[in-house]
Amino acid sequence: MRRTILIVSCFLLWISVPVWSQNPSAGDWPSYGRDYGSTGYSPLLEIQRDNVTKLHQICSYSLPEQATFESSLVVVGGTMYFTTAQYTYALDASNCNLRWRVRRETQTPGRTVRGVAVAGNRLYRGFSDGYVVAYDMGSGDQVWATRLAETDGRPATIAASPVAWNGMVFIGTSGAERACGCIVAGLDGATGRVMWTFALAPTGNAPGADTWPKGVRIGGGSVWTSLSVDTNSGSLYVSAGNPGPDFFGDYRPGANLFTGSVVVLDARSGALRTWYQLVPHDIHDWDQAATPTLVNTRSGRHRAMAAGKDGYLHAIDIDTKAIAWKTPVTSIVNADVPLSPDGTYFCPGTAGGVLWNGPAFSPEANLVFVNSIDWCSTVKLDTKAPVFEAGKPFLGSANAFGDKDERKKGWITAVDADTGV
Repeated sequence: MRRTILIVSCFLLWISVPVWSQNPSAGDWPSYGRDYGSTGYSPLLEIQRDNVTKLHQICSYSLPEQATFESSLVVVGGTMYFTTAQYTYALDASNCNLRWRVRRETQTPGRTVRGVAVAGNRLYRGFSDGYVVAYDMGSGDQVWATRLAETDGRPATIAASPVAWNGMVFIGTSGAERACGCIVAGLDGATGRVMWTFALAPTGNAPGADTWPKGVRIGGGSVWTSLSVDTNSGSLYVSAGNPGPDFFGDYRPGANLFTGSVVVLDARSGALRTWYQLVPHDIHDWDQAATPTLVNTRSGRHRAMAAGKDGYLHAIDIDTKAIAWKTPVTSIVNADVPLSPDGTYFCPGTAGGVLWNGPAFSPEANLVFVNSIDWCSTVKLDTKAPVFEAGKPFLGSANAFGDKDERKKGWITAVDADTGV
């Protein structure tokens, strides 16, 4: 059996605390993006430019399972928590000794899940079969389990890490490649009761439903990583992925809200406050896959930084509700060229752009840091519209997610939070 090796390392920034964070303890990393604004920063100062080369491995832990590992590492009070598809782990962060491990069997054991959130003495995570589960942080004992459903009643799929705030747990579902009726849900953190849901591919008379044609399967809007909370306004920021079918745009004329968008909800009620569609009528599988990062810039602007698979970093001005600027962070090629059955080459490709690890922010430098993948694809459009079958791929292409270019590289880009340059 192949094993996954977890190597414990620390990479720390030297920046000051943003107002969104509610100040987690300096040595803690209690959620996917560390703080509620998902800034991905630490206030610790021990690691500096003059000693960073002395970083070395402290310990490692060999997972006793065959696993795909994409979990964020959450650290609270010296204990590190992380997930695989079926297991949840708690390790002593100083020596990698196992404190507890708990397994929950699922019908889709190979699908990855990207981590946990903690609040009080509870740890929360999702599973690929649609369950959200709460555990006791000290023992790993299960406290409650709640299964989420898609808008058509089918069991949901979860890949994202939740966020916990104000006695509630928030999480999104995924599966646009099979035209999911993806949702965001707010659950009671104590009992697991679903307090509200919001459809990211709306139907009927719901806001946004009129941006879809009548008589077709309406689906998409995957939430792939986590969510951010503006604790001052009680707003929940959600990045939503592509519509389905992924590539056959003629099947679904219109803007296809709320796919390709940053959606802002009232965290307490789930009511829609506003949205920003960054990729209208997507035909390239250009999810907004990364969590929005909430920042206060040097000039006093309140902004949400959103980076997606379209290869752009967008600055959303929260006060004016406008896109302040957008800056490319990968190569952009043939973005406006229609897909064809002969094949269309475009960049970023279906595995390019900004994926799970979204922007990080330094208030001291007033810089947004973005890691991205420069990797192009060639997609061949189907010659006729796809037919939706529940649970099966719903792509609209003749070569799945396309043929990947042999050439690929990665970038780290630093952008001024005020100007976008």
